[in-house]
Amino acid sequence: MSQSANIDGVLIQWGDRLFYPGNRIVRGRREPRLGASAGAKRAASIRQRIEATAVRRAPQVMVKVTGGGRGMRAIAAHLRYISRNGRLEMEDERGEQMRGKEALRDIGDDWRFGGSYIPDVAERREAYNIMLSMPRGTDPLSVQWAAREFARAELADHKYVMVLHDHQANPHVHISVRAEARNGKRLNPRKADLHRWRETFAEKLRVRGIDAEATRQASRGRSRNVDPIWRVKAAEDGRLRIQPRVSKSTISARKTRADALTAWMQIGRALAETQEPRNLELAASIKRFVQETPMWFGKEQGGPTRQPSSLDRFEARPLRDVLLDQGGR
Repeated sequence: MSQSANIDGVLIQWGDRLFYPGNRIVRGRREPRLGASAGAKRAASIRQRIEATAVRRAPQVMVKVTGGGRGMRAIAAHLRYISRNGRLEMEDERGEQMRGKEALRDIGDDWRFGGSYIPDVAERREAYNIMLSMPRGTDPLSVQWAAREFARAELADHKYVMVLHDHQANPHVHISVRAEARNGKRLNPRKADLHRWRETFAEKLRVRGIDAEATRQASRGRSRNVDPIWRVKAAEDGRLRIQPRVSKSTISARKTRADALTAWMQIGRALAETQEPRNLELAASIKRFVQETPMWFGKEQGGPTRQPSSLDRFEARPLRDVLLDQGGR
């Protein structure tokens, strides 16, 4: 096997664990093998994601479900909030743009009667509120375009309204989507859906020429819990007495971070051992990236530095030593 093919195999094997954790090998079943061309393309794709994460430190997209309305009263209130009571431009699933209080009333009537009837107060969630965001400095119109393409891909057959907020620090788009689709199926986003949504949003931004990634927290060595929007707003208003959650410290979360560190070191070691300048440069970037993350010695964001536990070390010190020794040459 050529050195190039061997590196491609390492990138696919360990890169999948970093960037595509949903891919699982089922034992006892023969998996179709990737052809040489397909394998090389997949390895190249994973290398691009490694470079975006560890070399360029590409901005990470944010996609959050911030809540949802149980009835038209709550849905209408959220539509008024995101549109600033109709003053900001709203866009629906047909691409129609509108403003004003009359437009808000028309949307409310359409949602209430366009499908299963939605009463003022309902027991089940009749809409979901989604926010798609990028860091300060990102072109707001590109964020809006990517959000529009995201909605067309992921929310097809649903009624939705999207509004761009470009007057705050980071440009973001609010999308309110009716839970029931035209075919009667109901939206019920899970963790895997949210990760796919981040991937889709990042992909659409890249089409627009915006450098964006959707790397999992664990793959970036991060461990911070993302507070729900109600906690953020309550803290800003001084109404939150309970301190915000700092980091994910469960055994499962720590194991996920340890698995990610293993994958990074396996990739870095394989690249460094080729002694090829291009691979050595990438290995050195991986070394710097990993050393700067809290997971390197078990450091948690927002907390004191502590000595690594056996789980943090996961008995892989030799791999780290190889990466340190060879990655910077």
